[in-house]
Amino acid sequence: MIGEERSYPRFSRGQRIQHGILILSFTMLGLTGLPQKYALTRLGEAAIAVLGGIEAVRVVHRVAAIVLMAATLYHVFDVAYRLLVRRRPLSMLPRYQDLRDALQTVRYNLGRALSRPRMGRYTFEEKVEYWALIWGNLVMIATGFMLWNPIAAAQVFPGQAIPAALVAHGSEALLAVLAVIVWHGYGVHLRHFNRSMFTGSMTEAEMRQEHPLELEAIESGQAPAEPEPGVLQRRRRLFLPVAAVLALVLLAGLYWFVTFEETAIPTLPRHVEPASGAGRSPR
Repeated sequence: MIGEERSYPRFSRGQRIQHGILILSFTMLGLTGLPQKYALTRLGEAAIAVLGGIEAVRVVHRVAAIVLMAATLYHVFDVAYRLLVRRRPLSMLPRYQDLRDALQTVRYNLGRALSRPRMGRYTFEEKVEYWALIWGNLVMIATGFMLWNPIAAAQVFPGQAIPAALVAHGSEALLAVLAVIVWHGYGVHLRHFNRSMFTGSMTEAEMRQEHPLELEAIESGQAPAEPEPGVLQRRRRLFLPVAAVLALVLLAGLYWFVTFEETAIPTLPRHVEPASGAGRSPR
């Protein structure tokens, strides 16, 4: 249409689906995890009651954890595909320029710089969020395994490691929730509502404001080009079988993770004292 502003693709449908699954699983983990962390408080007790009781909360929490771990595995293969098949650069890797951009942003927020830094495909804020998510997932998976399988963990680590894992798991969860609400909420939804993860694209004005260096690379023809169809097909024929085998191995590992040992303590039948005179032999 005449006068319609040009838009630029930013995230694929697969990346947006990953983001949606992350939102759902993270939200459920937070809603069911924090009440367990503060179960002895009045608010924690009320939240657990609203969610259907402690057993329901635990089940939902574990299902959401499985979904998050599966999504993490899928993300690893997605990154490998873009790197090995499409030969895209690892734009999320931290660089020295990111430190300079962070310092200039601080100076700009304090009124000591005339403008924000001009950044490329991903800003330093986005990289910090991404790697914080990766680090948080690793911590939560490691401590979650110890809490999910405490008997096996106690055979490898000292007994004190189990309560330490509980503290680390809950503290990292609280930190992650606060980071999403404060950092991500402000930077993506309040300062400027970034809809690209939902629409998959950005307008030219948004690109010029948020990612001017990437826009300049696209307009000058310096952006990475898509491989030729034949080359892409040959790389897929090599990548997909290997990825399928690795995926099966990792999914088997995930199944082993969640079924390694039975941690629930069965409820014992209540011992009932015999009534007075019961069980006595008659004289």
